[in-house]
Amino acid sequence: MPVATMPPHRHAPERSTARPGGARRFARRLLTLVAAVAVGAGTLTAPAYAEPSVDEIEAQIDKQWEQLEPTIEQYNKVSVQLKTNREKAKALEKKIQPLALETELAMNRVGDLASRYYISGPSQDIGALLVSTKPGTLAEQLTILDRLAAQERKQVEGVLAVRAKYDTEKQKLDTLIATQEKQTKELAAKKKQINAEIKRLQASMPKTVVSVQGCPTITGVINSKARTAIKTACAQVGDPYVFNTAGPDTFDCSGLTQYAYKAANIYLPHFTGAQWEKGKLVSRSEAQPGDLVFFFSDLHHVGLYIGNGMMVHAPRAGKPVNVSSINTMPIAGFRRVT
Repeated sequence: MPVATMPPHRHAPERSTARPGGARRFARRLLTLVAAVAVGAGTLTAPAYAEPSVDEIEAQIDKQWEQLEPTIEQYNKVSVQLKTNREKAKALEKKIQPLALETELAMNRVGDLASRYYISGPSQDIGALLVSTKPGTLAEQLTILDRLAAQERKQVEGVLAVRAKYDTEKQKLDTLIATQEKQTKELAAKKKQINAEIKRLQASMPKTVVSVQGCPTITGVINSKARTAIKTACAQVGDPYVFNTAGPDTFDCSGLTQYAYKAANIYLPHFTGAQWEKGKLVSRSEAQPGDLVFFFSDLHHVGLYIGNGMMVHAPRAGKPVNVSSINTMPIAGFRRVT
């Protein structure tokens, strides 16, 4: 009996035995790995930089201050000039007052002279002579004077001389007043600029307490005036810097040296450039305690030398009066004012 052959059996597709959550866990692991690689790559391309140290910030501010301090000393220069011009103006005003009275009296004296020529004669010429202020009219004036009698001529000459003297002094005063007005405007503009720049710098200054060192014991033979100046300057160590001030509680660099030597009855202008003109120049090897030491080619900083390479000075806004080395800035020279 023949064996029946069965048709081949078709198996149904196998079902996955993996648990439903496995794919999701694998995807999460893959994403985590990719994120870690991305973070690592970002670290390599954008390294973190350390914040600048206090010393680095101070050095940056010192550099910017070098650019600002010349403007401050120019402010001091114009301020000194304005003060001088105001004193000159007061002196001229005193000088002009009697001249103005003398001119008025002289004009009254020739009043009768002019009236005598009212109907006939050179009355118009005399009037023109007395009121003319144009330069280059000397020849015309002499021609008119030649027409007058000797006595009358003498009177008119006197009036002209007095008035010329008055006009000359008045012109000087008017010029000074115009200069003062210009200087006052310049000072106001510069002060606004300086205050804005100091405010900007102070905003970036590190909020730290600046330690100050008192003056060391100074040995060596120095004269009494230099000793007084050093003692006075040292007493200001710790006082704050404020531009265009010269004590008693705040100072800028030339204000401190002015204040110190004022105590020794030596007057120094409140401007480094003018202080450089005082006394005599001495070499570094000859420098003695009490000498002024100047810095930078334009002389925009000054300190009071106390020997051994040290000085007392008012450095800048944010740094009070202190004792420091003279080798931190380029030295321009030393001046002895005692």
